[in-house]
Amino acid sequence: MSDADLIKRAATGSRQALSALFDRYATTVTRYAWALAPSRMDVEEIVQDTFVTLWKKSNGLTLPTDSLLPWLLVVCRNHAANQRRKLALAAADALPDDLVAPDGTEAREMLRFVREAIDALSPDDRAICELCLIEGLSYREAADRLGMTVGAVTKRVSRTRSRLRKAVTHDEH
Repeated sequence: MSDADLIKRAATGSRQALSALFDRYATTVTRYAWALAPSRMDVEEIVQDTFVTLWKKSNGLTLPTDSLLPWLLVVCRNHAANQRRKLALAAADALPDDLVAPDGTEAREMLRFVREAIDALSPDDRAICELCLIEGLSYREAADRLGMTVGAVTKRVSRTRSRLRKAVTHDEH
């Protein structure tokens, strides 16, 4: 069956149609989610949310092409961005009270260590950090912009996150 036919059936409540779409695209969506999220739990949540969104929106969904995949990848990217925002808010809420003091001295000091760690990165790592971690581009978009593979960007982001985490949490700071 075509994707359009399966979507029409899913819109009428057919679990078999949704299951067929999941079987057809789950592997690709999962690979894409790995480029957007740092952990297995995050990837699983993003993929699940992507297919729940498909289930909920299948009634009004019309495809501009024969394939559902582009739509799924956009939804996946949006869920990953939402997850990053939630994690950032949770991290901000978890800051100790002394970091959010009215004068902001402690927070400025911590940010100084982060900025120093970013400045100490190689030019490629710094560019990747700014594109992926600050601007929120996907690993694929950053890789395309920088002429690298997604795998290289993924490894560099992981390494950079570890360095930045150490800059913020290291005892001597």
